[in-house]
Amino acid sequence: MRLTAEEAYRRYADRVFAAAFSVCRDRAAADDVTQDTFVKYITQGRDYDSQEHLRAWLLRVAVNRARDVNRSFWRRSTVGWEEYMDALPFAEPEDRELFGAVMALPERYRTVIHLFYYEDYSVSEIAEVLRRSEGTVKSQLSRGRKLLKNMLAEDWNDDE
Repeated sequence: MRLTAEEAYRRYADRVFAAAFSVCRDRAAADDVTQDTFVKYITQGRDYDSQEHLRAWLLRVAVNRARDVNRSFWRRSTVGWEEYMDALPFAEPEDRELFGAVMALPERYRTVIHLFYYEDYSVSEIAEVLRRSEGTVKSQLSRGRKLLKNMLAEDWNDDE
């Protein structure tokens, strides 16, 4: 199965961007990662078993490329996700608070939380995309949830 570049971009660009942003925490870097991911898709020219296989491949490429961006010298010298958060429309104030808490998590937890809750991937699918064991993904989800619970509980207690 092979989609045209336009069709693949139309279907998956938002998800690729969201996955990249969850790792980079910077809109410009996530845009660059999204572009790099689709350039790689175009130049690879390979066929995929299914749309799910293509989606998983795109997300894996985006996460890996975003990690590369984070390791770069330039990226380690800048930060900017808070500015991007100010530009996002949130339906409820709690959504902004939750987004901020998720973005404050360490990358290993932030990535699995994003894939599980926002992309609706199962533990086994996340393990395949990130090339980790299912046990590792389960423990990272559990630890990420605990950190989120503690962070949000602290914020809630501070408001009283």
